Amino acid sequence: MEGFSPPEVFVGRHGYPIVRAGPMIPAADPGQEHSGPSLGMDIGEIIAHRASLVRSEARIGVHEAREPGRQLETAQQIAMSSAPVGTEVLFLKPPRGSLRFDGVLSPTGPAGTLKEMEITTNPVIPRRVDRIVEDPATGAATAATELYSSGINVDHISRLLSLGLLGRERKLVPTRWSITASDDMIGKSLKEAVLDKPLIGGYQLYSGEDLGNHFEILIQPGAYSFELVEIWMPRSVWSPDGFIGSDSEGPRSKKDYSSLAGGYYAARLAALERLAAMGRQASVLAVREISEDYWAPLGVWVVREVARKAMRAEPKKFTSLNEALEEIGRRIATPMGKWKPYTKLAAGTAQSSLAEFL
Repeated sequence: MEGFSPPEVFVGRHGYPIVRAGPMIPAADPGQEHSGPSLGMDIGEIIAHRASLVRSEARIGVHEAREPGRQLETAQQIAMSSAPVGTEVLFLKPPRGSLRFDGVLSPTGPAGTLKEMEITTNPVIPRRVDRIVEDPATGAATAATELYSSGINVDHISRLLSLGLLGRERKLVPTRWSITASDDMIGKSLKEAVLDKPLIGGYQLYSGEDLGNHFEILIQPGAYSFELVEIWMPRSVWSPDGFIGSDSEGPRSKKDYSSLAGGYYAARLAALERLAAMGRQASVLAVREISEDYWAPLGVWVVREVARKAMRAEPKKFTSLNEALEEIGRRIATPMGKWKPYTKLAAGTAQSSLAEFL
């Protein structure tokens, strides 16, 4: 099979520390470059796009990233590229398998055991990526932060981490782990910067919706904190009977992995990006409502990008918390009485701030 890897590589988790890893190749139009899924596409289009990608898999020990063989080194070159890479793969048998869905990963199509692999075009490797990869003395968190600051997108950073190209202890990281780890590391870096900024004045409400995901994100006066409330409406994917949950953090480091999984870190990253751009510190309440329009899970990237879409919108401003909450109540389909008890920031436990009286 020959085609342009998007570029995308996949590292599985089953059998760890011996995992299956390799690039993903489009099954049709070998001369056409394929970009990844994005907002603006409907769910059917995204699924069709993902179904056309074939996973090539070779069994690799995670620690082989330190001294990669030819196949792993080729996959690492694809991961480093910022543009699609012409790739030719030979399978032991014809790829098989049906479409698989997951809450963190994008849908994946057929897979086949890799026999040989060769790059047919030159990878486009940003200079900063090349420099960071060649510097094993830099820790993974520092490397991710430097790459992000230089304009490398989060998905690219996740690929580098997954293929064992970042950090002092080079090893393969399953893709589902690397996605959340990248969101978390970059978010922590932005959080440290935000904690040194002055407090915001007033209340700003940001709204955004796409692919059956609706966000209301309220920025309000106060020391940095972040709280996410997730509302899965009845008949939405994963939750036929509905579900409401929440998680939060304050200025100190979050001790435990979020009960809301990767979506928490993806939404937090979007909020922190906005605070960093504003040069302000604030308390953030994010409410995510998932409707039955989200009929198939597409991966945690949806959470990050819809939250970013909300934070790019022009905010509506208020002079009090109650006014802002009333507006959220009008925009969220689920009655406020059902989800408000799940949040400290909206349940009336927060004290009035001096900003309300100025």
